[in-house]
Parts: sequence; structure tokens; C-alpha cells
Amino acid sequence: MKKVQQGFTLIELMIVVAIIGILAAVAIPSYQDYTKRAHVSEGFSLASAAKTGVSEYYGSEGAWPGNNQQAGIASSASITGNAVTSVAVGANGTILITYNAKVDATNNTVTLTPAAGAGSISWACDGTVPTKLRPSNCR
Repeated sequence: MKKVQQGFTLIELMIVVAIIGILAAVAIPSYQDYTKRAHVSEGFSLASAAKTGVSEYYGSEGAWPGNNQQAGIASSASITGNAVTSVAVGANGTILITYNAKVDATNNTVTLTPAAGAGSISWACDGTVPTKLRPSNCR
């Protein structure tokens, strides 16, 4: 009687492990960028209230607010999130979003600068957060 071979050979198992290693080497950096982009988006969500406050202040006063209180929003230290340490309104209505190390330990700010147009306010985006991590409307 012949015995039927069962299982995999060592070479077959090594090939499978090599393929999994290659896939992991490609997938892990992509996943890290994905999570950092999600954290940056959180900051823009938290800043939406500040954008509204700055816009309303400009509409009623004809000038830009200089701080969170003038914009009618909570203090910068109390507007926090999972990856956001503060959202602050500064001079000329600029909004500074500061992130913690989940985004980057050193390149961790985004600045939104308002500009009044014909009946609307547009927002320019700048900062130290890498461009590839910002939402498409902020690149």
C-alpha cells in the first residue's frame, strides 16, 4: 500500500511566510498614514465650531475676533479630542489646531486663516502637519 502525503513541505510554508511578510511590509505604513489622516480630520471637525464663531463675529462686528471668548466658543484648552490638544482662535480670526504625538511629535499644527470675500468667508489652510495627512480641501 502507498501512503498518501499529508501536510505541506517546508519550502511551501516558507513561501507563504515570505508572501505574508511582503504584504505586511506594504500594508503597515499605509495603515499608519490612514490613522494619522483620521486624527487630523478630527481636528477639522473640532474646528468647525470655531469657524462658525469667527464667521458670525465678523458678520456682526465687521472685524475678526482675537480669541476664543470673542468668537463665542469654549477656551482653547477645553476643545480637545483623541489626537487634538487645543483649538485656539488668534489674531485676525486665525484658528490654530494643535495635535498631540498621535499625528506627529513636532509637525503638529494646522492654521486656518479667514478671508472675507463677496458675501462669504473663505479659509486658507497652512501649518506644519505634512500635506499628505491633511484633508483634500487643505492641501
